Amino acid sequence: MLSKQEYIDQSEEHIYKTYNRFPVVFDHGEGVHLYDTDGTEYLDFTAGIAVMGLGYHDKEYDNALKSQVDKLIHTSNLFYNVPVVEAGERLLKVSQMDKVFFTNSGTEAIEGALKIARRYAYNKDNSHDHEIIAMNHSFHGRSLGALSVTGNNKYQEPFKPLIPGIKFADFNDLESVKTLVNDKTCAIIMETIQGEGGIYPATEEFLKGVRALCDEYDMLLILDEIQCGMGRTGDMFAWQKYGVKPDVMTAAKALGNGVPIGAFLASGKAATAMAPGDHGTTYGGNPFVTAAAAKVLEIFENRDIVNHVNEVGDYLWEKVEELVKKYPVITGHRGVGLIQGLEFSVPVAPVAEKAILEEKLIIISAGTNVIRLVPPLVIEKEHVDDMVVKLEAVLKTLK
Repeated sequence: MLSKQEYIDQSEEHIYKTYNRFPVVFDHGEGVHLYDTDGTEYLDFTAGIAVMGLGYHDKEYDNALKSQVDKLIHTSNLFYNVPVVEAGERLLKVSQMDKVFFTNSGTEAIEGALKIARRYAYNKDNSHDHEIIAMNHSFHGRSLGALSVTGNNKYQEPFKPLIPGIKFADFNDLESVKTLVNDKTCAIIMETIQGEGGIYPATEEFLKGVRALCDEYDMLLILDEIQCGMGRTGDMFAWQKYGVKPDVMTAAKALGNGVPIGAFLASGKAATAMAPGDHGTTYGGNPFVTAAAAKVLEIFENRDIVNHVNEVGDYLWEKVEELVKKYPVITGHRGVGLIQGLEFSVPVAPVAEKAILEEKLIIISAGTNVIRLVPPLVIEKEHVDDMVVKLEAVLKTLK
């Protein structure tokens, strides 16, 4: 085995540098902990950016993947396969949607959702001048289509021009949305909880108002649940807490528990918008990744993961609130369930770095001034207590 520094050096030499990584080389995981090549244990409150909902090395999940490897990994979408049917049935049941398309990632799910919106509008008038309303400070992915509806110029600027016909409103400001709606608007897209933008949940008034607008003007409501979905809020999908059903939604991250899979789902009029040939993927929905998703969804149901998130999420909120009251550098606390954000009066990059390298606590930022807590959904109260001790050790060093 190479030394940690040798692995880092080789990565810097060979891997295209689009990430600034922390100087840590992970080797394996167990439960809610990760271990580096030196055997050092880290408490993970990031879960691979909200991906590892079941944590690491879950035996039931691992065995399902091993079993599928011995059967069939890939055939192509020219044929049916067993796991995709099971995964599709389970996902539609918990999402209350009508149709699903499995993708390779969340970004690709966004692409599919945008195509449904454009196709739905085109079916009505054969016109190509339709517009989509997105939200400022949103994040939907890094492909050109997803970037086009991502309301952050930092991500967009080097890659312009992006796709036309996108307008941006202010999240949780219904009037700003209403001023942009016209007879060309075909869809409104937003995260139910803005993640990268700083952990901002939609207000009930806003979400219901947008839904009413879409109904009034025959537009599609697209809700991005890639990060906030799959039980993270204490409901299977965040929109279910509001009782506001989208026409199209996207999912990914915890859906595969580390296996690269995403999905876009459609309901009602959106479920029949596209026809054979309108969209496709080589790997999406293959037997291996959908076996993973099917097992994840089965485990969620059998172990009642959603109720566990409610219980531990409430405890996490209480413990974080104690830190908020104790340390004036923390100026805000937002979120629900196991997606919570702490806003600071100072940039948080040094906070995250110190936590990771010195306290062996894995936390990440959401924007410049917010620490994002998105741990595995299987954490227990004892892990919350451990996190608080480690984070407080960092907070004590801040001035």
